[in-house]
Amino acid sequence: QTQLVESGGGLVQPGGSLRLSCAASGFSLGYYDISWLRQAPGKERERVSCISSSGGSTFYADSVKGRFTISRDNAKNTVYLQMNSLKPEDTAVYYCNANWRGYDYWGQGTQVTVSS
Repeated sequence: QTQLVESGGGLVQPGGSLRLSCAASGFSLGYYDISWLRQAPGKERERVSCISSSGGSTFYADSVKGRFTISRDNAKNTVYLQMNSLKPEDTAVYYCNANWRGYDYWGQGTQVTVSS
């Protein structure tokens, strides 16, 4: 079965850290550019970070720059999002997206809640 599965979300206090994982099954993630997006209640989905298929190019939204780090391990068919210095405004459902030549896959999302 072809799917993406996110994990690693949860409840964390402000200033804390989480590492999200996006694992692929049924296809090789190594061909794909990967994006992490998030959607908070009542807000539009926001692209927070991207990584190219080789890992040589990355993008970060201004809102997370310097706090989040995207990485990939193609051998494990997994992409990660390390999130440090979390703020309440980072609270959202986080999704990963894999895109290559018109092939487009989405995970089901993982909830991140930053609250004291």
